[in-house]
Amino acid sequence: MAKVIEGLCYSESHEYVKVEGNFAYIGITDYAQHALGNIVYVDMPEVDDEVTAEEDFGAVESVKAASDLISPVSGTVVEVNSDLEDQPELINQDAFANWIIKVELSDKSELEKLMDAKAYEAFCENN
Repeated sequence: MAKVIEGLCYSESHEYVKVEGNFAYIGITDYAQHALGNIVYVDMPEVDDEVTAEEDFGAVESVKAASDLISPVSGTVVEVNSDLEDQPELINQDAFANWIIKVELSDKSELEKLMDAKAYEAFCENN
């Protein structure tokens, strides 16, 4: 069973959101990195780009497939995880420690549409 962390929010497209105040760290879940296999490239937006809930903001490429990254929330990118440019495999090592982008949230109510850890575990088991 893939690792799921309590206290995070999860989307049906297998991104997680770690909220700290007005900011959200967004990455892919352990379930997603297992499904993708060895990650070889992460396509990320630029700082100051806007992301919109339920729209793509980049992609993750593995030896098996490429997968769009779908933003669970809307906001402005304030930081990208530059470590992933040279070491995309960090996501395979620990998906939750290696977030992809940090955004300043524009609408915190969007978080209410996301799943908690228990709901996400059930979602993964049923798909």
